Amino acid sequence: MNDNLEHQPDGPVLIVGGYGIVGTALTGLAAPSWPLVLTGRNPERGDALANEHNLVVRKWDLDDPTPFSSPARAVISTVNDPDDRVLRAAVSAGIPYVDITRWTSRLTRAVTQATLLNPTAPVLLTSGWMGGVISIVAASLAEEIGGAQQIDVAIRYDTNDSAGADSVDFIDRLGQDFEITKDGKPQIVSPLSDTRWVDIAGNRTKVARFDTPEQLTLPMTLGVKTAATRIGFSSNASTTALLAAKSVGLFRWGRGSRWTPLRRSLLYSPGNGGSAHVRVDVQGKGGKRTAVISDPAGQAHLTALGGLLGLQNVLHPNAQPGVGFPETTARLAEACAALTRHGVTILKS
Repeated sequence: MNDNLEHQPDGPVLIVGGYGIVGTALTGLAAPSWPLVLTGRNPERGDALANEHNLVVRKWDLDDPTPFSSPARAVISTVNDPDDRVLRAAVSAGIPYVDITRWTSRLTRAVTQATLLNPTAPVLLTSGWMGGVISIVAASLAEEIGGAQQIDVAIRYDTNDSAGADSVDFIDRLGQDFEITKDGKPQIVSPLSDTRWVDIAGNRTKVARFDTPEQLTLPMTLGVKTAATRIGFSSNASTTALLAAKSVGLFRWGRGSRWTPLRRSLLYSPGNGGSAHVRVDVQGKGGKRTAVISDPAGQAHLTALGGLLGLQNVLHPNAQPGVGFPETTARLAEACAALTRHGVTILKS
């Protein structure tokens, strides 16, 4: 690809996928702070959003080899970038870059790709659950107790939330075993295994393992010996259906595109809106801390807030060039305070 991005410190922030569900929420959050340019494969779908915020929408179809050119002070990707096209264009141009949409294997590749490009600007890979918000809160708790040895994340996924189809992309990963860190050693586990009941914001929720990037990054960045993320659903029927589908091997024999509608139907039934709830438990030599994160505006809003924090991070005057993760920010307390200003509750105990 011959995309030509140009770093302009007073130019616009480029939001790739800026009129999708998460992109729309991010645009609303970012528009008061910076000039924006939104991109996507069907720019006419962003016309109403552009008129609302007095900004520009342009076509950048990542499957179309036609080169894309634009000035930018920063770039944030809210869509899948399987060929690292956006990442390569931004990093090669020395533009601060944020990515919130990679699963673990693609995050690993992005780290390698970005490092090989010798970045001269910050590269923030914040694809942990909810745009890295979970990693930020976990790091904040770890800091309070003088370091963490174990971090457990339990997610309550609201099936009534107004989410896009991309938000359930992780369902296509449920047929693949993945690596975690347990007691300081790598261990291969199966998706939807090791179930347990957890109280999440007053809701007794059955949760099971699944693959998320913070299980890779937290042991490296915070030095934890054990990191685990589990997910459960507001609908018991959805939880039962997913566990039953796993038991009959659907996610292994039904991997192909022929079975995509069936796989997605087990979970993707977006409603008019729901709440996002996550519980984070941190243990260390200094004790135990728990935080329950709740966003009544839902998972898209919470993910967009993670993206907003990422942009503030890479555009901070003290930001350093190189690859980083959300939990490595030196301004954890400031990030948590920003979340609460935007309506997120972080209840600690």
